[in-house]
Amino acid sequence: MERKKFHNSKNGEPEESISRAPLPKGDEMIGVVEQRLGGNKMMVACLDGKTRNCRVPGRLKRELWLRPGDVVIVKPWEFDKDKADIILKYRLNQIAWLKREGYLKDESSEF
Repeated sequence: MERKKFHNSKNGEPEESISRAPLPKGDEMIGVVEQRLGGNKMMVACLDGKTRNCRVPGRLKRELWLRPGDVVIVKPWEFDKDKADIILKYRLNQIAWLKREGYLKDESSEF
């Protein structure tokens, strides 16, 4: 991951600007969280046009705090393709990079 450092104008601390973001591998895909269903489950609109019932695995439960509108990478289950696991949440600067590179268009036109 390429990183560029620059100083934040608010408090003078160095801030990092990411010029790359992790991309989905294999059967993983990018999606947008539509609705939280309670617990660690939520509905995610994926780039392939399907809406999947996704869960956050236990090992990531405390690391991933998700809200509707967040862009994530999901990995469909092997035995039920309508369900998936959320494995990564993109940060705002990574979403901007994905849009710049053409991996992600404006969410309103895509979903």
